[in-house]
Amino acid sequence: MRRRGTLFTLLMALAIFCSQQVMAQLAIPAASPQATLTQRVGLTDITVKYSRPSLKGRKMFGETLPYGQPWRAGANNSTVIEFKDAVTLQGTPVPAGEYAIYTIPGESEWTVIFNKNTKLGGNTKDYKKEEDVARFKVKPLKTPTKTETFTINFADLTPATANLELLWENTSVKVKITTEVDSKVMTQIQEQVINGKDVKPDLYAAAAVYYFDTNKDPKLALEWIKKANEKDPKFWNMHTQAKIQAKNKDYKGAITTAEKSIALAKEAKNDDYVRMNEKAIAEWKKM
Repeated sequence: MRRRGTLFTLLMALAIFCSQQVMAQLAIPAASPQATLTQRVGLTDITVKYSRPSLKGRKMFGETLPYGQPWRAGANNSTVIEFKDAVTLQGTPVPAGEYAIYTIPGESEWTVIFNKNTKLGGNTKDYKKEEDVARFKVKPLKTPTKTETFTINFADLTPATANLELLWENTSVKVKITTEVDSKVMTQIQEQVINGKDVKPDLYAAAAVYYFDTNKDPKLALEWIKKANEKDPKFWNMHTQAKIQAKNKDYKGAITTAEKSIALAKEAKNDDYVRMNEKAIAEWKKM
């Protein structure tokens, strides 16, 4: 009987232990779920990893998060941003690498911090200012609609810049990110187009588009786009050639090229380019 009692006790203990292990492995929704977003700004990939708390009826800035107190710009672990190349943040150069984002919210001004220590999480008492790579003040903006769940996104993108935006409650805070583009593109153009051999039409076209978009040598841009269209005429490249001709003040030539683009676009059943060319022709006829 004693052996049976001992065996029963052991079995009960094992059942309790197993049930505890099962409970410990339950997957339940996190109060502040993790998020990852990646954005290419210019030619640089930028990734943000953070946790997203929600208001849940709370007044956040100035109460739950007191003004003048450091905040990890998220929840749980540190909010981490990775720059694959060197960037400039609000005018401050920052090397490629991973950094924690911290903020000090204020009613009329925020301090935004990028720090080398990505392991602090909410333990801001161990924060060391000497580990900052960038620290600056920005003006918060009041949003007309309330953001329930804390959100980080990339806004206002241009070919070389973007704003990193922090959105929560009725507050928006933006940090301008500037990446180096021109030197990288010009190096490629020098190697593959100017010094290249057997240059393909798409390379000529890409170089011409870049020169047109960045207001570089319009005559050289025209030379390149003509070479692209001589070898392999496409309606979109013909449209580009027309715009470059107009930039060179050859409006008559631009109209002729745009008409060729219209014909090619009609063959391809692309109504968008037909409309764009027709609109451009109307404007150039006035010139």
